[in-house]
Amino acid sequence: MRKLLHQEILRKRLTVDESKAAVRNPVSLMLYNVRSLYNVGSIFRTADSGLAKELILCGYTPHPPRKEIEKTALGAVDCVPWRYFKDTSEAISTLKKEGNKIIALEITDSQKSYDSLDIYEFPVCFILGNELSGIDDDIIKLCDDAVEIPMYGVKHSLNVSVAAGIILFEAIRILKYNYQDIPF
Repeated sequence: MRKLLHQEILRKRLTVDESKAAVRNPVSLMLYNVRSLYNVGSIFRTADSGLAKELILCGYTPHPPRKEIEKTALGAVDCVPWRYFKDTSEAISTLKKEGNKIIALEITDSQKSYDSLDIYEFPVCFILGNELSGIDDDIIKLCDDAVEIPMYGVKHSLNVSVAAGIILFEAIRILKYNYQDIPF
């Protein structure tokens, strides 16, 4: 075993143009009032790595063009489809009309685990909330469901960009497990 050289890795990756034309995974991420430009950039990069359908930025979540987002996104803003909605309820309504199930990634009284997703919940959009306050109750009420990532230590939450990666790749794992012949 050896570490691949940069040129070897590039041969395995899509170009920006190929990424724009690719069949994307039916998983979107909505950022609700996420305040850190660096978290937004990191989530752009994660969305690219999982070939997410799109990133939806809502409320006071910062959006491109911003050099701080670009710094952590490392070019992913050029290949990840994204939209901005000032009004999160409008974003949810739009995504539901487009056929998405809306699932909050939040600690709620339903206590449904992130790994319990069902294939019938796709296409899906996960809402990730503010770094301090999470997702407000009025937004949770608009969601079809909520899931949470179990926490085994003292803290009750993860950094929003870490949580985005976990939920995105768990959703893709469930999708691919149920349908190995999907061309993503």
